[in-house]
Amino acid sequence: MPLFYILLIVLAIPNIALDFTETMSLPAKTANVLLPVAAVWLTLTLSRRPGKMAWAMFPMMFFAAFQIVLLYLFGRSVISVDMFLNLVTTNPGEALELLDNLVPAVATVVIIYIPVLVLATRSIIRGETLPEAFLRRQRKAASAMLVAGLAALAAAYAADEDYRIENDMYPVNVCYNLVLAVERADATAHYAETSAGFTFHARPTHDAGEREIYVLVIGETARAMNFGIYGYSRDTTPMLSRTEGLTVFTDVLTQSNTTHKSVPMLLSAASAEDYDRIYREKSIITAFREAGFHTAFFSNQRPNRSFIDIFGMEADEWRFIKDGKDAEGNPSDDRLAELTEETIKKDYKKLFIVLHTYGSHFNYRERYPRSAAFFLPDNATEAVASNRPELLNAYDNTIRETDRLLATVAGMLRQSGALSAMLYTSDHGENIFDDSRGKFLHASPVPSYYDMHVPFIVWTSPSYRSAFPGTASALAANAGKSVASNAAVFHTVLSMAGIATPCREDSLSVASGMYRESPRHYLNDHNRPVALDRLGLDKEDMDMMRRRGMR
Repeated sequence: MPLFYILLIVLAIPNIALDFTETMSLPAKTANVLLPVAAVWLTLTLSRRPGKMAWAMFPMMFFAAFQIVLLYLFGRSVISVDMFLNLVTTNPGEALELLDNLVPAVATVVIIYIPVLVLATRSIIRGETLPEAFLRRQRKAASAMLVAGLAALAAAYAADEDYRIENDMYPVNVCYNLVLAVERADATAHYAETSAGFTFHARPTHDAGEREIYVLVIGETARAMNFGIYGYSRDTTPMLSRTEGLTVFTDVLTQSNTTHKSVPMLLSAASAEDYDRIYREKSIITAFREAGFHTAFFSNQRPNRSFIDIFGMEADEWRFIKDGKDAEGNPSDDRLAELTEETIKKDYKKLFIVLHTYGSHFNYRERYPRSAAFFLPDNATEAVASNRPELLNAYDNTIRETDRLLATVAGMLRQSGALSAMLYTSDHGENIFDDSRGKFLHASPVPSYYDMHVPFIVWTSPSYRSAFPGTASALAANAGKSVASNAAVFHTVLSMAGIATPCREDSLSVASGMYRESPRHYLNDHNRPVALDRLGLDKEDMDMMRRRGMR
């Protein structure tokens, strides 16, 4: 009998915790405890063997453990579609690196759930059974709770027009999200079929005799507020600060705080407002290839079976430097600069390079050589708020590495003598225990200011500025305007390179005088655009945006 009650209690922990973390009406909070607990209660009465029932409920325990870790990291929200997709697109080494530094959360779920499984195993070995009379009493009590839960559910729908059981009730929402994740994975797997025959009808408009080089650098987990050129108190961008030809865009938000969605949007015409086109269309790399450019894609991340791989492999040459012979260790992003230099020296008349960095991804101190540890100490890696000073030191060291990469690439382009330009932005930012909420990392279903405000920097060569003064003027004029990075990159890079295509919209290009600000949207977990004021941002996030002068 004790195992029966223990199992019921530990499986109810996420429901009770979510009542404190989620913003819902009182009827909704009541229903979200009564209905799921009643359902579990009734399920446990299906067998007299409590040990077997405990192991049968293992998927529920896994979800509960996952949910507790999620609440530890982000303080709110249920297991999302993106979280499930992250499980299959994150390489094992990266996942273990993260878990190694989440000691409190991992210890909590181990302490709660492993003893239950041990007790269940012992119960099976001993052949323990529950009296039928006991099970009948439990069914009556659970049925009464179920009726009360249904009444609370009806009241929840009446009190809150936005309440939906598939979105708001754990574990129904988790199961629903799992189904959506499987559907999305299947859609990605069939991309070759759904995009077959697609063409941009792209054509060049610049002088065919001029040598041109364009580089798109996609950062990882870099937030704008930690860049010296964005007013940060620390000198994290000493090289970019001395680089001529930079245009720094100050009011830029990402439309997703997850890599597997943000990067594909940066590489394509898809955005929060029209995300599903990603399953039908090809990437910006193909547009450049159609226009006669030699294309290259170099990544400092491992292949993960996502659209990042699919789009990268559209290039004439592509390389994941952590795959194959370079798979061991954590090579710094310097290797991307070396590959860029090698490619530039091949003297292609028209060249487009995409660099996908590992940038500032946790574990931060693994992203730069020890000789580049400028801010010290930087050794702490455990994800606890007391380690914030050292975590921040390590994070800022990663920004200095990005600064060096960007300045180095800009120098190569300038020395090449080609008409050239480079655009850098990050897929998303990062939470580093920045306020009383204690948020860490990124990818929470409800984002924060810290993982949305990203750097967006454009560099142009002297020859490019001389050849296209109108573009240079447009960049300067748009630098202070609000920008959605995922919506702008595709159109900006194509317009800077003079590539015409029906898919290019100059109203979305910050390199065009036709650029227009538009209402901000965020791509939610169910791939729907949500207006920023409907996203559920906390007061702390809105205050930070106002403090930064963001619209």
